[in-house]
Amino acid sequence: MGKKVCVVIGTRPEAIKLAPVILELQAQGIDVSVCTTGQHKDMVDGILDFFEIHDRDSLNIPRKSGTLAELTSLLLTALDDYFSVSKPDHVIVQGDTTTAFIGALAAFYRQIPVSHVEAGLRTFNKFSPWPEEMNRSLITSIADLHFAPTERARDNLLTHGVPSNRIFITGNTVIDALLIANNKLVHDDDVNYTDVLITCHRRENLGESMSNIFTAVSMLAERHPELRFVFPMHPNPQIRTMANEILGARFANVLLREPADYPEFVMLMKRSLIILTDSGGVQEEAPSLGKPVLVMRDTTERPEGVEAGTVKLVGTDIKNIVDSFFTLVNDKAEYERMANANNPYGDGVSAKLIIDTITSSHNF
Repeated sequence: MGKKVCVVIGTRPEAIKLAPVILELQAQGIDVSVCTTGQHKDMVDGILDFFEIHDRDSLNIPRKSGTLAELTSLLLTALDDYFSVSKPDHVIVQGDTTTAFIGALAAFYRQIPVSHVEAGLRTFNKFSPWPEEMNRSLITSIADLHFAPTERARDNLLTHGVPSNRIFITGNTVIDALLIANNKLVHDDDVNYTDVLITCHRRENLGESMSNIFTAVSMLAERHPELRFVFPMHPNPQIRTMANEILGARFANVLLREPADYPEFVMLMKRSLIILTDSGGVQEEAPSLGKPVLVMRDTTERPEGVEAGTVKLVGTDIKNIVDSFFTLVNDKAEYERMANANNPYGDGVSAKLIIDTITSSHNF
């Protein structure tokens, strides 16, 4: 009887980055179960449907308070129960979410080998991003196989004490997902690139930092009426309230809208002139589409993009955001330099490298 692999997914980014892994498992004829925890249920279901991954198990945990402590405890119990029934031989988690951390921990409690996709990213500040930086470090201490997207990520894992024979540089599966999506979409070659795409949701940016971000956007919208600023709002009510208070209906060229599903989001990126974000995944995706990215965070666990010149870290200071944006709009050479820089995160074959490694390892 063949080995059974369980892929644990909780959030939209996990669904995007693990979809190619699931498809590769299926292509190789491996028995795979997909467990969705319900952390971001509606977003995850739509993405997996887009990638035609329909056979999955949903936990749908009953959250009430929305605290990390509640989420952690509910996930641990639910995943332990799930593993006790499904009995996987190997568990795959991705990134730095609470689902990924608890998925690894629950597997460890049942002595099931764990593979960590997108391992080794670090800011070395446990509160930024929060709680993701600590989640990722804790997964590193649990995982048996570590799939690092870059050489720097591998070095971080070595610093953590991970044996070199358990680390594999594979690139990032988000590029696999982006290429799959790009091939599935209908393209409009006549589109006029006048949109500025904004994504903003980080917990550590809630409060003054997010107010600064929206204030900067309001200044940019006022000074650039020829551009349309598109903000698919995160479901977090704090973010929505602040966006409506600062931006709201004040500007005809600011579009506050509901979150985009993955294929639509890919089209939003393709149609953008510049992207303003505090997201991690966008820092990896946008360079493959030739889009300059201004990262509205004080730290990034993806410094390779900064070094390659595909993204620029601008923090949440209003002046820094506005000045950096103006430079890109007014300096054609600088814009072209960022738009044409090489993406350091891979070429779309990461999922195959990961599954080939897992199936040939002594942990499988």
